[in-house]
Amino acid sequence: MSVKRKNSHENTVTGKEHPAEREGVKKNIYKNVIELRHIIKRFFIGQPNELEILHGIDLTVKEGEFLSIVGESGSGKSTLMNIIGALDRPTEGDYFLDDTDICKAKDKKLSEIRNQKIGFVFQTYNLLARQTALSNVELPMLYAGIRKPERIERAKELLSLVGMGERMEHKSDELSGGQKQRVAIARAMANNPSIILADEPTGSLDSKTGRLIMDIFHRLHEEEGKTIVFITHSPELAKETERIVTLADGVIVDESRGRERLGA
Repeated sequence: MSVKRKNSHENTVTGKEHPAEREGVKKNIYKNVIELRHIIKRFFIGQPNELEILHGIDLTVKEGEFLSIVGESGSGKSTLMNIIGALDRPTEGDYFLDDTDICKAKDKKLSEIRNQKIGFVFQTYNLLARQTALSNVELPMLYAGIRKPERIERAKELLSLVGMGERMEHKSDELSGGQKQRVAIARAMANNPSIILADEPTGSLDSKTGRLIMDIFHRLHEEEGKTIVFITHSPELAKETERIVTLADGVIVDESRGRERLGA
């Protein structure tokens, strides 16, 4: 497997056609890439303390959409993200990701999907503390079998994309929170996933740094054409996305439009 090189109509980093060059096609009318049907999630099944977190979630996400899932702590946001990211399976219901039946897929297939189709960005960064920024971004490509020269080249491109080109040789425990999150975003892009899942990515950052991180997500959406599912407790950040899904007590209680930054 190798990193795809661009042609005259391709984006430099992703190797894909730029969204603005797809004549007559708006991102929000693409096919559904995520389809959740009556998703129920229970823990401690069959035990006296059985707990149901999600109570029948129906949700679709279209290709190229920037969607936010907003709710208070305990609303079920992280549980839902784990299911969307194929990190956990629902107790009941159906989930199709890009036409793959996630509920029936084998563990090996789910691992491939997580490595190739989905990029994860977490509030806690999840970087290897004693590894450099470059090594952290290389890691998903190592698991994907990409040769070292190509891994290094792409990791450098991605770190430059998020403004970390001059810090790529610094270990992650030498970086600030905002710098760590930018490295985490670069790592999420390593295998050119079509979907990015971000779980409270600005939750541990000050407002100025959080703004920088949000701007990176907007660039990935508008310039790279990525589908982004953004989990947040902040209504203000949610309003920056194209569609807002509000979760409360394990059910969707509201859906509304945000604002479209591209072509708005």
